[in-house]
Amino acid sequence: MKIEDKTMQALATSLNYRLMRNKLITSNIANAETPGYKAKRIDFEEALARALDVDESQKLNTDDERHFNVGGGGFNNLEPEIYEDPSGVVSEDGNTVDREKEMAMMAENKILYDASVQLLNKKLGLMKYAISSER
Repeated sequence: MKIEDKTMQALATSLNYRLMRNKLITSNIANAETPGYKAKRIDFEEALARALDVDESQKLNTDDERHFNVGGGGFNNLEPEIYEDPSGVVSEDGNTVDREKEMAMMAENKILYDASVQLLNKKLGLMKYAISSER
């Protein structure tokens, strides 16, 4: 049994990026009164889906030896994109932070973080059960 399978890697990566997203949202809220501050966003879900690519739907055909396989890419080189939120409403002082929206995003991120933790705990519990039942 592989200890470090794709599911565990995905859950661990998800936890790390959810933590990064939480820090970014917290920074946005802290700068809600800063003139000219632009709300920041981070996207990692698409990169995570590419790394998982369970059904290999994002894999390129590499029929020729000169082709490079640039499909999944794995978990080691995931790069989340941090950018300024283009949908933010600019206030009189140039700030684009909407506190209510940020708080809602923080709550959603927390729920998804907690779900990832529970899934990781279940996976580890199953592995512990498998190990202890082999005796």
